[in-house]
Amino acid sequence: MVTLNRIYTRTGDGGRTRLADGSEVAKTDLRVAAYGAVDETNACLGLARLHTAQDELLHGILLRIQNDLFDLGADLATPPAPDEADGQALRILPAQVARLESEIDTMNATLSPLRSFILPGGSPAAAHLHLARTVCRRAERAAVALAQTAPVGEPALHYLNRLSDLLFVAGRRANADGADDVLWVPGAHREA
Repeated sequence: MVTLNRIYTRTGDGGRTRLADGSEVAKTDLRVAAYGAVDETNACLGLARLHTAQDELLHGILLRIQNDLFDLGADLATPPAPDEADGQALRILPAQVARLESEIDTMNATLSPLRSFILPGGSPAAAHLHLARTVCRRAERAAVALAQTAPVGEPALHYLNRLSDLLFVAGRRANADGADDVLWVPGAHREA
């Protein structure tokens, strides 16, 4: 259990912060950007969940994902030690990625066929899920940028990629299984 007795520390006043291993980095560090975007994704899911209570399956999936995103944030905030033993640090596991894939398949099985690209919108839940999807894609880009300069576990990168796919499918589910999707009509408003 994490205990937070003191909320402000003043250590960030100079533009620096500490990672989970205690090392100090600039707040602009790629690692901070990656776990910060994961935190933004989580906040978007909190908003989406305000509109999913009537869908027990989706609501439960999103709540579990929010918890997983704290695991992912901890993973990204903890630089791997060269001699790190399995289980020494909280890391995303391949089983968490596989669970996302299974949930995508379950939700996708009931959706109407996709006939066009989808405009973010429809129901409030779908709009929030599409926002979460785009923020998740930003988190993925930040994690990939980090992985180009420092070690990042592959399951963490895979999780973000699958999560954005899940959020797309979840947005369609929240739009009456795709029946209420707002479809892109190419060139519909061009003037002659």
